Amino acid sequence: MTIAIVDYGMGNLFSIYNALNYVGADSKIVTEPSALQGFQGIVVPGVGAFGQCMERLSHFQEALCRAREDGVPILGICLGLQVLFDESEESPGARGLGWINGRVVKLPASVMIPQMGWNDLSIRRHVDMLDGIDDGDMFYFVHSYYGLPDDESVLVATVEHGVAVTAAVATGNVFATQFHPEKSGAKGLRILENFVRDVSC
Repeated sequence: MTIAIVDYGMGNLFSIYNALNYVGADSKIVTEPSALQGFQGIVVPGVGAFGQCMERLSHFQEALCRAREDGVPILGICLGLQVLFDESEESPGARGLGWINGRVVKLPASVMIPQMGWNDLSIRRHVDMLDGIDDGDMFYFVHSYYGLPDDESVLVATVEHGVAVTAAVATGNVFATQFHPEKSGAKGLRILENFVRDVSC
């Protein structure tokens, strides 16, 4: 199976590339939307600001929407989760992909911003992407904003950081994490293994 890593200029591409290949994927970094066709899975990474991200990702938006409609498994990581929402407080006026109704909001002022480091997961509902993952398993976060879905049924896991912070969401063939599985040791690799397995089914 071949997995595309979307390169729109804002992502930790090589860590993801190396981690995916380590767990048995044939992954390729893709710089053009037309090249996404034919891949069995797609990873949307992201670091930085929501508005700038969407400005650059808009180049890929049509191809990503088509892949989603075709049922291609899609994995979003960090900012790649936030862009699934309608909008973000970080960048007023910028529109997200709108695959999840809701908005991205800033972490409360009462806690350390950004949340940077390890935090323990609280699983809200089981999905195949969390096979082998248990309540309390630790994952690595670096972020100042988090997604707030209108419909909590998309929530898969949260972490506590002043509030219940969205850590993972799932809707249809789309799964996304606020944390970085490629930086989260054996448990993070297990999530990537699950994605590779999902892609190969």
